[in-house]
Formats: sequence, structure tokens, C-alpha cells
Amino acid sequence: MRRTLVASVAGNAMEWYDFFIYGTAAALVFGQLFFPKNGDPLIGTLGAFAAFAMGFVARPLGGIVFGHIGDRLGRKTSLVWTLLLMGVATFGIGLLPTYESAGILSPILLVVLRVVQGIASGGEWGGGVLMISENADERNRGYLSAWSQLGVGGGFVLASAAFLAVQALPHEQFMSWGWRLPFLGSVVIFVLGIYIRRRLPESHDFAEAAQKDKTTHLPVVEVIRRHPKEILVAMGLRFAENGGAYIFLAFSLVYAKYVGIPNAIMLTGVTVAMVVEMAAMLAWGWLSDRIGRKPVYLIGAVGLMVVAFPFFWLLDTRQPVMIYFALILGTAVCHGAMIGTLPALITELFSTEVRYSGVALGHEVASVFAGGLSPVIATALLERYHAAWPVAVFLMILGLITVITLLVSREPRRVVTSRVTA
Repeated sequence: MRRTLVASVAGNAMEWYDFFIYGTAAALVFGQLFFPKNGDPLIGTLGAFAAFAMGFVARPLGGIVFGHIGDRLGRKTSLVWTLLLMGVATFGIGLLPTYESAGILSPILLVVLRVVQGIASGGEWGGGVLMISENADERNRGYLSAWSQLGVGGGFVLASAAFLAVQALPHEQFMSWGWRLPFLGSVVIFVLGIYIRRRLPESHDFAEAAQKDKTTHLPVVEVIRRHPKEILVAMGLRFAENGGAYIFLAFSLVYAKYVGIPNAIMLTGVTVAMVVEMAAMLAWGWLSDRIGRKPVYLIGAVGLMVVAFPFFWLLDTRQPVMIYFALILGTAVCHGAMIGTLPALITELFSTEVRYSGVALGHEVASVFAGGLSPVIATALLERYHAAWPVAVFLMILGLITVITLLVSREPRRVVTSRVTA
């Protein structure tokens, strides 16, 4: 288990570094580099976030493709291919010509490579989670599965740190070539990731199912037929978690720029907040083994609704301490409670032979509407109203969708049984 944890966390961090680095660049520079210049800088940023959303539109396709591979050929095989695809796309973005030199071809190529990133990430999350959860004991599955999210958090920290480092360059150098370095540097991460994943053992549950010939020919079709309610539950859980995360960690950079907060303060803030959240994820996962998945997840979803307005009030103070507090409150407390519990909760919804497809489908279809559109909607609301209150209302709506989902769903049977026998 120790070997699986280390390998899974490291591999996930390398993969998600590639995915998150686009979100940071979209908030800070892509609007100016890849889209026509006009009087309102928010319009260019809106275009960059629209391309950002295309990656999420492609994620369900990746979930279907790599879910099939994972349920048929193994979790390990699927994860090697997702990393290969992600590495090629991210390195390619670092080589793209800007709008000034290539015109309309520039944003088109950016969208194409973002779609490739989306396909890869669509198969990544489920596989990374299953490599741990399918090897974990039922009594501590919540805690151990939460470790898989350290890779997601680690990828975000690496992406933020990379941009924080290159922003130390003079502005002209940063805008001309410095922004490319985090993308081109991903080749090192790619090589390390492939090496780690090829040495990763297959998950216990899949190996057992394959040995007993319990795999299914068309897992995506089978999971839709057998688990339609569970797929809808998985989707509903994601609205507050995924949508809230990208408003706290991506749109907040746009809002900060709009109200005059220096990029360095925000990048430092989101990096610190994510480091704190990485520890909080494990604590929330541990708590879900003690009191159940639903109560812990409910803390996060209700918390999101409660802090929606205060989050922006704290940013409006322009005081670094208040800004850092807002980011930690939104991520470590609200998002952390959900993302720390989600891996075990969503895994326990599906049977082994269709689990990868079920997890990927429920997780990634919701990401189109939650994480993919949230920064676009939030930026459009800011551009229209020039105020944060509509975005706060939008956050509350996301939280409400997830709260309703939790209220109409049941605690996974395995969790209830485990708590009784313990």
C-alpha cells in the first residue's frame, strides 16, 4: 500500500500539473497572447476561459475511452496512456505561436491542444483514485483514498509555483517567452511520470476480477444500464466541489486583477491555500471513515454556500492576510471536505467490473458544467455587473445542487457495514 500511495500521488501530481498550468496561464496571460486585443481586458480573458472550458467538454470522451481501457485492460495501462497524451499536449502549448504572429490559427491550435488535455484528464482522475481505493481496507478507505487527491493538490502547487517563478522575469521577457517555460519544462515531469507508472502494480480488485473473468465487454454501456442513479449522484456531488474549486483557484486570479491585487500576492495565496488543503484532505478523509461520507461532504457543500459572499468581501480588503484567509477558508475547509471524501464516496457507488467507467463518466460529465463553465460564467458575470455579488450567488447555487443530491442519496452500504463491525 505504501508503494502504491507514493506512486499514485507522484503520478497524479505530474499529470495534474500539466492540466492546471493552463488555468493559471488563462487567468494571467492567454487573453493577451492568443486572442484579439480590444479595450476591455476581461473579453480576452473570457476567450481564454472559453478555451479552458473546451478541455472540460472533452473530458467525458476521455472518461469513456480510458474507462473502457481501464475496465478491460487494467487501471495501470489506462494511466500510462493518459499521462502520455497529457505530456504531448502540454509541451505543444509551450511551442504555440501567438495571435500577433499567426492570427486566428493561434487560438484554434490552443483549443485543439486543450481538448487533448481534456481527453487525457478525463481518464486520469478515476484511474488515480482506483489504484488506491481498490487496494485499501474498507475501514480506512476514506483516509487512504484521500491520498490520491494530494497528487491533484501537488499538481496545482507545482503549476502555481512555476508561474510565480517565471513572473520574476521582467514583464516584457515574461510575456514574450517566459510564460512558455512552465509548459516546456513539463517534459521532465512527463519522463518521470511514465517511469513511475510503468512500475506501478495493478489494483487488487481489478486483478481479482480479471482472474475470475468478471470483466465486461462494453463497460460503459453496462454501467449506464445497471447504475444510472449512481451516475447522476456522482454528477450532483461534483457541482459544489468542482465548480467551487475553479472559482476559488482560477477565477479569483481574474477578480484580484480586476480589483488591483498584485498577481504575486494571489499566486502566493493560492499556493499556500492548496498546501494547507492537502493536509486537510487527509483529515476530512479520516473523518469520513468515522462518521460517514455524507455528513463530511455535507459540511463542505453547506460551507461553500456560507462563505460565498465573505470570500469576496475578504478579497476586497486587498490585505494579504485577509486574502490568504479567504483562500484557505474556501479551499481547505469547504472544498477540502468534499474532495477529501469524494474518492471513497464515488468509488463505493459502482461494482468492480464497471467501476472505472462509472467513476469516469459521473465525474467527467459533471465537470463540463461545473469546473469547465464556472470560470466562464463568473468572468461573464463580472464583465456584465462589475461586481462580485452575482458570482457569490452563483456559488450558492452550485452548493445547493450538491446539498440536494446528498439529501436524496444514501450512505454507501459498505461504509455503514464497516462502521458497525468496527
